[in-house]
Amino acid sequence: MRMCDRWRASGRPTISLEVFPARTPQAASKLDETLDALVSLNPDFMSVTFGAGGSTRKGSLELATKLKDRGVEVLAYFACYGLGPDDLRSVLDDYRSVGVENVLAVRGDIPRDEPDFHPHAQSLAHASDLIAFIQSRYDFCIGAAGYPEGHKEAISKDKDIEYLKLKVDNGARFVIANYCYDNRHFFAFRERCRAAGIDAAILPGIMPIFSVKMMETLAGLCGATIPQEIRDGLASLPEGDKDAVVRFGIELARKQCAELLRSGVPGIHIYTMDRAASAVAILKGLREEGLLD
Repeated sequence: MRMCDRWRASGRPTISLEVFPARTPQAASKLDETLDALVSLNPDFMSVTFGAGGSTRKGSLELATKLKDRGVEVLAYFACYGLGPDDLRSVLDDYRSVGVENVLAVRGDIPRDEPDFHPHAQSLAHASDLIAFIQSRYDFCIGAAGYPEGHKEAISKDKDIEYLKLKVDNGARFVIANYCYDNRHFFAFRERCRAAGIDAAILPGIMPIFSVKMMETLAGLCGATIPQEIRDGLASLPEGDKDAVVRFGIELARKQCAELLRSGVPGIHIYTMDRAASAVAILKGLREEGLLD
């Protein structure tokens, strides 16, 4: 089902889980176990990422196909950076051929581990261009990425909202917001969107804390700030207790989700980092609170 139709058909919030393709045989075996646990949570859809420059093109399609074969609705990420028109059409045709109806269209990053990578001369420069390309040729329900704290390359939050409005005007039907650890960033972002005339569904992204090192690395890459309260909470845990860090992250994410659901968000999008335990515990807690079916 197209996600935009899903929200029209039901008033309850959706739960979505993000996974990415395995890059090694060992990771693939572990991912199969993770998928078993995540699929058992009955998510409304699962998103599959797409590597910079098309680096995971084959693996992304295989993972999307595997999930569709298991009866899971798929949101296929599609990053256009570096790809020419023929590649764009080929990827989209592949997704359509396996029954994918939802696409999250993003520009994507420059491949960091490929110093000799050269983008196609006709590569699209912006996500808004990719959205227009898809909208004029396909019947996907298209999503766009949003940035509550502003995109790292944006000159201002206001200009960032202008670009998001262009994405919506070009055909995006929903927005998945980058994660933030303080919901006030999301609420302020949502208000700026509505003030700018962006009426698409806006889903907050949730990133559980899996380790201090991963938290710092991911925040640095995407521009998410880490509140001092969180740093203090992590510092108070027993030194070297990795399980305590994970439990701390689960409780923080559960509280975030509870507040967001009470505020009326249309859904919650959890970045699993191909791990199941945190997502399982977060959703269990939310269901026990009566915030999810």
